Amino acid sequence: MASRWERAGILALFGAAGAIQFSIAAGQILLAVAVFCWVAMLVTGREPVTVPRMFWPLAVYAALTLLSAAFSPQPLTSLIDCKQLVLFLLIPVTYRLLDARRAETMVSVILTFAAVSAAYGIFQYAILHYDNLGQRPQGTLGHYMTYSGLLMLVIGTALSRLLYGNRERTWAAIVMPALLVAVALTFTRSAWVGACVAAALLLSLKDFRLLAILPIAAAAFFAFAPARVTTRFVSMFDLKDPTNRDRVAMLREGRHMIRDHPLLGVGPNMVQPFYAQYREPDAVEPINPHLHNVPVQVAAERGLPALAAWLGFIGLLIYDLVRGFRSGSRSLTAVGLAAVVSMLAAGMFEYNFGDSEFLMLFLILVTLPFAAVRQPQLLVAADRHPTIEREHAGRPHAQAG
Repeated sequence: MASRWERAGILALFGAAGAIQFSIAAGQILLAVAVFCWVAMLVTGREPVTVPRMFWPLAVYAALTLLSAAFSPQPLTSLIDCKQLVLFLLIPVTYRLLDARRAETMVSVILTFAAVSAAYGIFQYAILHYDNLGQRPQGTLGHYMTYSGLLMLVIGTALSRLLYGNRERTWAAIVMPALLVAVALTFTRSAWVGACVAAALLLSLKDFRLLAILPIAAAAFFAFAPARVTTRFVSMFDLKDPTNRDRVAMLREGRHMIRDHPLLGVGPNMVQPFYAQYREPDAVEPINPHLHNVPVQVAAERGLPALAAWLGFIGLLIYDLVRGFRSGSRSLTAVGLAAVVSMLAAGMFEYNFGDSEFLMLFLILVTLPFAAVRQPQLLVAADRHPTIEREHAGRPHAQAG
């Protein structure tokens, strides 16, 4: 029977996953409650800290980030920026508090809150005139990029349940149109790319022939989307588009930062102060807070060793998810795979890994399939014994470090 600390922690974690789609403050307060309950469980139950193995390269990445901050030209500024590393605790917290049944419930909670968020974004566009690049739908969040990034993650989650889920597919089908409309109306091209890549992966894994749905969806998009939205879509392929030119310039600027600071980077949150020094002549904006590309941003800020650790996290995460998917544990592993590929695809054009709201939801989603079997090695063992996942689903499991 779950302890009081465990029950409270589970409720707080559910609340954090839902609230983060509306308020960073509410989401992080509930996360703090969940972390407190998790620590209390470990202390009172004398439990060891258990994590899936993909957590360890992320821990190395965190350590290298702190080292970069310590040697930053402005250590205090960089160290303050490192507070986001606390969000990595979502992995052990989610891993310990959720099992297969609770993980499926978490998916339902995320979809439900996202449905409300999407409906409000559509309302902003249609009624409040958030219908142009100067004023885009952003839900109740502070920025349209954050809003569209969260919608992108939930689109992959909903499609995973539609294609591979064993229950509550109807609710996912009901929610999906609102999610798609809302993300389209944000004018955010990186989120569109991420959602499309995730959809292509999930459809091809289910049945390669299902990829025929994508051109049909594209035709429907151009037939029914507002002209401003379709024009924005076409701009992705316009090399003369100012934002496209600026992103290319930022890649070159990032390359120069990495060349001059290969080991520890310029320091967390120091790209903006260094931007003028490295700004390319053909850059459009006089200054940018980041380089709109996750790998380049990580290497420029924190150095090539930190980038290697981050790539190790992504590589190990994908490897274990693929093995879990092949073993037959597909519903939640599909959710994790969709989250990873959409983050990577969108992250080529936006520094989404540095967005706290996005990072929180991303870490929850990618940890769900590991929490469902509780022992990471079961994802490998199930490759040889497909019954393992079924036998362990829905009940507590022995823990492994």
